[in-house]
Amino acid sequence: MTQSSADKTATIVMGVAAAAAAYYILKTPDLRRLAWRMAVAAATGTIPAWLTHEIREGWEASGAPVDTVAAVRGQARAV
Repeated sequence: MTQSSADKTATIVMGVAAAAAAYYILKTPDLRRLAWRMAVAAATGTIPAWLTHEIREGWEASGAPVDTVAAVRGQARAV
């Protein structure tokens, strides 16, 4: 078996396993509720935290200082 065919086979097997797991989770009410709660937690906690981190990192990389008091008040401007 070549590396290329092994990669294709592994991709297909992983895809089928992911589809089967998704089907099982959607058909089982307890797991479906758990998956929904985890998705909501990610959307309301993890994603905003990541977005805030990326914005702050981009601002710092730009080298522009910020007036933090004005930023808290929603009137951010470069100093």
